[in-house]
Amino acid sequence: MKTIIAALVAGLAVVTVIAVPASANMCIRQRDIDGTNSKDGKNLTFRMNDGRVLVNHLQGTCSDLRFNGFVWNVPGTQDICEYQQSLHVLQSGQICVLGKFDVVKDKPAASAH
Repeated sequence: MKTIIAALVAGLAVVTVIAVPASANMCIRQRDIDGTNSKDGKNLTFRMNDGRVLVNHLQGTCSDLRFNGFVWNVPGTQDICEYQQSLHVLQSGQICVLGKFDVVKDKPAASAH
């Protein structure tokens, strides 16, 4: 304890480094998307082919998304990943960036026959 106090008094900082695994961003495949819509320009809802419903909380407001179609900016991959992908609203040219995905409805459980 005396060593730590002396180091702090001398203006030195004692830092403890803890290795914490970084969580991976959630990604979905573009071909697995059945449809999308946005009612408020702040969230983008994804209906997936497997029955799931996801919502993405966009980074900022993308007001034109409510009225116009869009195309993904996905260079070299068909994965749509939170915090990484952007989309381009066709008519206005507005650029919108994805934020965090939340699962609103999980895929239905397989029925046992």
